[in-house]
Parts: sequence; C-alpha cells; structure tokens
Amino acid sequence: MSISPRVAMVAGETSGDLLAGLLIDGMQAHWPQLQSCGIGGPQMQRRGFEAWWPSEKLAVHGYSMEVLRRLRELLRIRKQLRERLLRDRPDVFIGVDAPDFNLGLEADLRAAGIKTVHFVCPSIWAWRADRVEKIRRSADHVLCIFPFEPELLAHHGIAATYVGHPLAGVIPMLPDRAAARAQLGLQDSDEVLAILPGSRSSEIQYIAQPFFEAAALVLKARPAIKLIVPAVPALRDRIVQIAHHCGLGGAVQIIAGQSHTVLAACDATLIASGTATLEAALFKRPMVIGYHMHPWSWWLMRRRQLQPWVGLPNILCREFVVPELIQDAATPQALCAAALDWLDARRSNPQKIAALERRFTALHESLQRNTPQLAADAIQKILAA
Repeated sequence: MSISPRVAMVAGETSGDLLAGLLIDGMQAHWPQLQSCGIGGPQMQRRGFEAWWPSEKLAVHGYSMEVLRRLRELLRIRKQLRERLLRDRPDVFIGVDAPDFNLGLEADLRAAGIKTVHFVCPSIWAWRADRVEKIRRSADHVLCIFPFEPELLAHHGIAATYVGHPLAGVIPMLPDRAAARAQLGLQDSDEVLAILPGSRSSEIQYIAQPFFEAAALVLKARPAIKLIVPAVPALRDRIVQIAHHCGLGGAVQIIAGQSHTVLAACDATLIASGTATLEAALFKRPMVIGYHMHPWSWWLMRRRQLQPWVGLPNILCREFVVPELIQDAATPQALCAAALDWLDARRSNPQKIAALERRFTALHESLQRNTPQLAADAIQKILAA
C-alpha cells in the first residue's frame, strides 16, 4: 500500500453522498494526500473526490418499473466502472450503501484481488435476508452504523466493525431551533410543518402529491401555519409544480436543500420513509412517516419484510413511537390527521412531546461515535493486512 492510498468509492443518491463525505473526512485525517475517485455527489466532490459519474445516476428505488426503465444505463455504468478499476487498480474499493449496485461490483473486484469494504450493512434484519451470502462473497469487511449488526454478521462469518452512525455525530444533541428559524426567516412564535417527500425521482412521483394534499388540509385547519419543504435541488422544479397543482401556490416555502436547518426549525414533519426519518429523530422532532411506491414493488417488498416497522426510528426503538402510513394507508386525510395530532400535542399534551424527545435522545446517544475516525481506523487495518 502506498503512504497515501488510492481509494475508489461508489455512493448513490443524497444520503450515500453525505455518509461518504464524512468517511472521506476521516480518511483524509489519516492520509492528507488521499486520492479518491468513482461515483459520488457534491459532498464528496467538495472534499476532492474525482466523480467519474454523479451519484444521482444511482438514485432509483423499487423492484420493478422504476428500476427496469434505468436498468440498461445502470448496467452499462457498472460495467465501465468495473473495467476501469480492474485496469487501474485502487488500493481499496468502498461501496457506500446502494447494495443492488455495489455488492455485485464488490464481488468482481474482490475476486480479482482488490480489497473491498461495504459501508452501511444492508438491512438483512428488516428484509432481504437472502443478501447474507452475497455480502459474504462481496466484502472483506463491513462498516456497520447500528450497534447490533456486527454480531449478526459474525454469525454468518462476515467481518464487521460498528462505527456508529455518522449523522449522530453531525447533528447536535440539542438542536438550535431559534438559530434555524432565524436562518429561514421564521418567527419563534410560528407553527411550522416541514414536508420532506424524498430525494429520489420515484419518491416524488408517488408520495409528493399525497403529502401536499395533506398539507393543504392542514393549512385549512391552521391558516397561520408555515409550510416549508427542503427540496433536493435537482427535483425542486418538479416539487414546485406538484405543490401548485395541489393548490398550495405561495402558501408553501420550497427551498433548495437545507434539510437539517428545516428539521431543526420545525414543530413536526411529514416525511418519506428513509434515512431522513432517522435525521428527524436525531433532531428530536415529531414525525409522520409516509411512503408509497409502485404496486408491484410494494407487493415484493411486503413479501420480504421481516419486521412490522418500516421507518428507521420505529425499527430502532422496536415499537411504533411515531405513526407510519404506508402505501394505501398514506391518504391525504390520514396524513393530515396524524400531523395535526402532533401539532395539537405541542399545545395540549406537552408530556407526549417530551416523552418522544427522551426516546430520541436515548437513540441519539446509542448511535453517537467518532464515525469518521473509527471507519478510517478499520480501513487502515484492512489495507495493512
């Protein structure tokens, strides 16, 4: 291994880009002259990452039409990337989440003698238990973000290290609500509902309209409420169109990015299932988790689901601490009613809000580690082996 290793990485979509950016921070602390390249987004590129393709190319979801429409392009990208990495071999390849894309690539690279690391254990404890064998073939080591995962992987002969969840180290234990509101031009007395309809095009297609229709109903019940949407920049125009279609017009503030600022500022959030729900929990915010996907994708996912929960906060707390309205249950009326329950609780039942904040604080503490350093230490040991 060279003194400053050459690291190839693949991170898909916004959440993977964020996690990979934090990992690069840790590696650069070890190796200031680190070279990194592959597929990545703006967070990675700000840290000197050479993106051969943007991470948004991998932002697909589901088991059927959403993926099939892009399958040829994704397979072409993976083939070209594999050929390039086999020709110009990195010291280590790190696949960040995106298991459908990364695990197959890792298996090919590992078979060719390139060391491989997978960052973020696939959710074999929630669904897709059949992925265990694929992980064993693909990864020399797995960096886990939840504390129970290394023991689970060890039972299957897979080496793993718990490094904590990177977001738990980035998000403050006590978010500064006043500062966030000032940054967004909100008053301390404002009642604020955040709307996070997802970071993928397919999510916007299926869940944005029910969310905005629910928000319109909330607005009727509470005319003074402030509605704010932190939109993925590439999807902002489409989100604006859907909001106008739902009759919100100028009643909703749609900004590019700044999801952490919005979550710090809000009283409650309507939020699509995914990493963002964990971010909302780390900000200690009441939420209503909603999700909708292509019916065929939903049928396949339900068959593989191993737990009664879908949202990460509920999975990690092992109970329904926040409501989940999934697929046919995600109607505008139901989403509105659940959001109003949280908003009402802030006025009439503060004990309910305080209890949720205590649960989320305990969750935050369990996930808080020096993730960039622990991950970089594990990678260093793999390179030295």
